[in-house]
Amino acid sequence: MKTKIFNLLIIISMVLFSCKGNKQEKEGTDSTKQEDSTVMTTTNLAFNPSDLPVEPLFDIETSAGTIRIRLYKETPLHRDNFVKLASERYYDGILFHRIIKGFMIQAGDPYTKDPAAADKYGTGGPGYTVPAEILPQYKHKKGALAAARRGGPSNPQKESSGSQFYIVEDAGTCAQLDGDYTVYGETVDGFGVIDIIAATPTGPRDRPTTDVKIISIKPVL
Repeated sequence: MKTKIFNLLIIISMVLFSCKGNKQEKEGTDSTKQEDSTVMTTTNLAFNPSDLPVEPLFDIETSAGTIRIRLYKETPLHRDNFVKLASERYYDGILFHRIIKGFMIQAGDPYTKDPAAADKYGTGGPGYTVPAEILPQYKHKKGALAAARRGGPSNPQKESSGSQFYIVEDAGTCAQLDGDYTVYGETVDGFGVIDIIAATPTGPRDRPTTDVKIISIKPVL
Protein backbone atom coordinates (compact mmCIF):
# COMPACT_ATOMS: atom_id res chain seq x y z
CA MET A 1 0.00 0.00 0.00
CA LYS A 2 1.13 3.53 -0.68
CA THR A 3 1.04 4.70 2.90
CA LYS A 4 3.55 3.64 5.49
CA ILE A 5 2.70 0.76 7.78
CA PHE A 6 1.48 2.20 11.07
CA ASN A 7 3.95 1.62 13.91
CA LEU A 8 1.68 0.35 16.64
CA LEU A 9 2.47 1.15 20.27
CA ILE A 10 2.99 -2.17 22.05
CA ILE A 11 1.04 -2.26 25.27
CA ILE A 12 2.54 -4.60 27.87
CA SER A 13 -0.64 -4.97 29.90
CA MET A 14 -2.63 -7.99 28.70
CA VAL A 15 -6.14 -7.54 27.46
CA LEU A 16 -9.32 -9.52 27.46
CA PHE A 17 -11.75 -9.25 24.65
CA SER A 18 -14.61 -10.82 22.77
CA CYS A 19 -17.15 -10.11 20.07
CA LYS A 20 -20.01 -9.58 22.46
CA GLY A 21 -23.31 -7.83 22.67
CA ASN A 22 -26.47 -8.00 24.73
CA LYS A 23 -27.36 -11.39 23.33
CA GLN A 24 -24.02 -12.86 24.31
CA GLU A 25 -24.08 -11.31 27.76
CA LYS A 26 -27.46 -12.89 28.44
CA GLU A 27 -26.30 -16.28 27.21
CA GLY A 28 -23.06 -16.11 29.16
CA THR A 29 -20.84 -16.59 26.12
CA ASP A 30 -18.55 -13.62 26.72
CA SER A 31 -14.89 -14.43 27.27
CA THR A 32 -13.62 -13.72 30.76
CA LYS A 33 -9.96 -14.49 30.18
CA GLN A 34 -6.93 -12.29 29.61
CA GLU A 35 -5.32 -11.98 26.17
CA ASP A 36 -1.76 -13.23 26.30
CA SER A 37 1.13 -11.94 24.25
CA THR A 38 2.20 -14.61 21.78
CA VAL A 39 5.44 -13.49 20.16
CA MET A 40 6.04 -14.63 16.60
CA THR A 41 9.12 -13.83 14.55
CA THR A 42 9.30 -13.89 10.76
CA THR A 43 12.30 -13.20 8.56
CA ASN A 44 10.73 -13.58 5.10
CA LEU A 45 7.56 -11.69 4.27
CA ALA A 46 4.90 -13.36 2.15
CA PHE A 47 4.48 -10.12 0.18
CA ASN A 48 5.59 -6.50 0.24
CA PRO A 49 2.91 -4.35 1.93
CA SER A 50 4.07 -1.30 -0.03
CA ASP A 51 2.93 -2.99 -3.26
CA LEU A 52 -0.73 -2.92 -2.21
CA PRO A 53 -3.37 -0.30 -3.02
CA VAL A 54 -5.02 1.76 -0.30
CA GLU A 55 -8.03 -0.59 -0.25
CA PRO A 56 -6.43 -4.01 -0.75
CA LEU A 57 -8.30 -7.22 -1.45
CA PHE A 58 -7.34 -10.38 0.43
CA ASP A 59 -8.28 -14.02 0.02
CA ILE A 60 -8.77 -15.78 3.34
CA GLU A 61 -8.27 -19.40 2.33
CA THR A 62 -9.85 -21.72 4.88
CA SER A 63 -10.43 -25.45 5.11
CA ALA A 64 -14.08 -24.71 4.25
CA GLY A 65 -13.39 -22.49 1.23
CA THR A 66 -12.15 -19.00 0.40
CA ILE A 67 -13.53 -15.68 1.62
CA ARG A 68 -12.46 -12.57 -0.28
CA ILE A 69 -12.39 -9.34 1.70
CA ARG A 70 -11.69 -5.67 1.06
CA LEU A 71 -10.01 -3.51 3.72
CA TYR A 72 -11.22 0.07 4.15
CA LYS A 73 -8.88 3.00 3.62
CA GLU A 74 -10.84 4.99 6.23
CA THR A 75 -9.59 2.64 8.97
CA PRO A 76 -5.84 2.80 8.24
CA LEU A 77 -4.63 1.57 11.64
CA HIS A 78 -6.60 -1.66 11.41
CA ARG A 79 -5.92 -2.03 7.68
CA ASP A 80 -2.17 -1.64 8.10
CA ASN A 81 -2.07 -3.95 11.11
CA PHE A 82 -3.98 -6.67 9.24
CA VAL A 83 -1.67 -6.27 6.24
CA LYS A 84 1.40 -6.47 8.47
CA LEU A 85 0.25 -9.67 10.17
CA ALA A 86 -0.78 -11.28 6.88
CA SER A 87 2.59 -10.42 5.33
CA GLU A 88 4.27 -12.14 8.29
CA ARG A 89 2.06 -15.24 7.79
CA TYR A 90 0.77 -14.68 11.31
CA TYR A 91 -2.66 -16.08 10.50
CA ASP A 92 -1.52 -19.19 8.62
CA GLY A 93 -2.71 -22.28 10.48
CA ILE A 94 -4.93 -20.39 12.94
CA LEU A 95 -8.40 -21.79 13.71
CA PHE A 96 -11.81 -20.21 13.90
CA HIS A 97 -12.04 -20.71 17.65
CA ARG A 98 -15.46 -19.14 18.30
CA ILE A 99 -18.52 -19.69 16.15
CA ILE A 100 -22.07 -18.59 16.86
CA LYS A 101 -24.52 -19.59 14.15
CA GLY A 102 -26.78 -16.71 13.23
CA PHE A 103 -24.23 -14.24 14.58
CA MET A 104 -20.55 -14.36 13.63
CA ILE A 105 -17.37 -16.42 13.20
CA GLN A 106 -14.18 -15.41 15.04
CA ALA A 107 -10.49 -16.16 14.49
CA GLY A 108 -7.03 -14.66 14.97
CA ASP A 109 -5.73 -16.33 18.14
CA PRO A 110 -2.24 -17.81 17.58
CA TYR A 111 -2.75 -20.23 20.49
CA THR A 112 -5.12 -22.18 18.25
CA LYS A 113 -2.15 -23.47 16.27
CA ASP A 114 -1.33 -25.68 19.27
CA PRO A 115 -3.89 -28.36 20.23
CA ALA A 116 -2.19 -28.64 23.62
CA ALA A 117 -3.15 -25.02 24.36
CA ALA A 118 -6.89 -25.56 23.91
CA ASP A 119 -7.64 -24.15 27.35
CA LYS A 120 -6.14 -20.83 26.19
CA TYR A 121 -8.09 -20.51 22.95
CA GLY A 122 -9.53 -17.04 22.69
CA THR A 123 -6.88 -15.42 24.87
CA GLY A 124 -3.92 -15.08 22.49
CA GLY A 125 -2.66 -12.13 20.51
CA PRO A 126 0.45 -10.23 19.44
CA GLY A 127 0.72 -8.31 22.71
CA TYR A 128 -0.74 -4.96 21.70
CA THR A 129 -4.08 -3.33 20.97
CA VAL A 130 -5.16 -1.09 18.09
CA PRO A 131 -6.87 2.27 18.75
CA ALA A 132 -10.55 2.26 17.85
CA GLU A 133 -11.59 3.49 14.40
CA ILE A 134 -15.34 3.24 14.77
CA LEU A 135 -17.06 5.03 11.88
CA PRO A 136 -20.83 5.48 11.52
CA GLN A 137 -20.88 4.56 7.83
CA TYR A 138 -19.54 1.07 8.48
CA LYS A 139 -22.15 -1.22 9.98
CA HIS A 140 -22.21 -4.88 10.95
CA LYS A 141 -23.70 -5.99 7.65
CA LYS A 142 -23.46 -9.51 6.30
CA GLY A 143 -19.77 -10.29 5.71
CA ALA A 144 -18.45 -7.29 7.63
CA LEU A 145 -14.91 -7.74 8.96
CA ALA A 146 -14.51 -6.32 12.46
CA ALA A 147 -12.01 -6.37 15.30
CA ALA A 148 -12.69 -8.28 18.49
CA ARG A 149 -11.85 -6.44 21.67
CA ARG A 150 -11.96 -6.41 25.43
CA GLY A 151 -15.44 -5.41 26.55
CA GLY A 152 -16.79 -3.63 29.58
CA PRO A 153 -15.67 -0.60 31.60
CA SER A 154 -12.04 -1.74 31.65
CA ASN A 155 -11.73 -0.73 27.98
CA PRO A 156 -13.49 2.65 27.73
CA GLN A 157 -11.54 3.59 24.58
CA LYS A 158 -12.85 0.45 22.82
CA GLU A 159 -9.36 -0.50 21.68
CA SER A 160 -9.25 -3.54 19.42
CA SER A 161 -7.41 -6.81 19.81
CA GLY A 162 -4.12 -6.82 17.95
CA SER A 163 -5.02 -9.87 15.87
CA GLN A 164 -8.44 -11.35 16.59
CA PHE A 165 -11.24 -10.53 14.18
CA TYR A 166 -14.73 -11.70 13.40
CA ILE A 167 -16.85 -11.87 10.27
CA VAL A 168 -20.57 -11.21 10.49
CA GLU A 169 -22.91 -13.99 9.42
CA ASP A 170 -26.20 -12.32 10.33
CA ALA A 171 -26.59 -8.55 10.11
CA GLY A 172 -29.76 -8.51 12.19
CA THR A 173 -28.26 -10.02 15.32
CA CYS A 174 -24.94 -8.19 14.95
CA ALA A 175 -26.54 -4.77 14.51
CA GLN A 176 -26.34 -4.34 18.30
CA LEU A 177 -22.55 -4.08 17.90
CA ASP A 178 -22.69 -0.98 15.66
CA GLY A 179 -20.82 1.90 17.26
CA ASP A 180 -19.01 -0.35 19.74
CA TYR A 181 -16.59 -2.33 17.57
CA THR A 182 -14.36 -1.26 14.69
CA VAL A 183 -15.54 -2.52 11.31
CA TYR A 184 -12.57 -2.26 8.96
CA GLY A 185 -13.45 -4.36 5.96
CA GLU A 186 -16.13 -6.29 4.10
CA THR A 187 -16.60 -9.55 2.26
CA VAL A 188 -16.84 -9.22 -1.52
CA ASP A 189 -17.00 -12.94 -2.36
CA GLY A 190 -17.40 -16.18 -0.45
CA PHE A 191 -20.55 -15.41 1.53
CA GLY A 192 -21.51 -19.07 1.28
CA VAL A 193 -18.26 -20.04 2.97
CA ILE A 194 -19.17 -17.81 5.92
CA ASP A 195 -22.45 -19.72 6.22
CA ILE A 196 -20.68 -23.07 6.00
CA ILE A 197 -18.28 -22.13 8.79
CA ALA A 198 -21.11 -20.69 10.90
CA ALA A 199 -22.98 -24.01 10.61
CA THR A 200 -20.10 -25.93 12.21
CA PRO A 201 -21.31 -27.73 15.36
CA THR A 202 -19.96 -26.20 18.55
CA GLY A 203 -19.48 -27.16 22.18
CA PRO A 204 -18.80 -25.22 25.38
CA ARG A 205 -17.72 -21.57 24.95
CA ASP A 206 -18.82 -21.69 21.30
CA ARG A 207 -15.78 -23.79 20.38
CA PRO A 208 -16.22 -25.73 17.11
CA THR A 209 -16.19 -29.50 17.58
CA THR A 210 -14.48 -29.80 14.18
CA ASP A 211 -11.50 -27.62 13.31
CA VAL A 212 -11.97 -24.92 10.69
CA LYS A 213 -8.52 -23.63 9.79
CA ILE A 214 -7.16 -20.55 8.06
CA ILE A 215 -4.70 -21.94 5.53
CA SER A 216 -3.42 -18.57 4.37
CA ILE A 217 -4.35 -14.92 3.92
CA LYS A 218 -2.94 -13.52 0.69
CA PRO A 219 -3.44 -10.27 -1.22
CA VAL A 220 -5.21 -10.30 -4.56
CA LEU A 221 -2.67 -8.66 -6.85
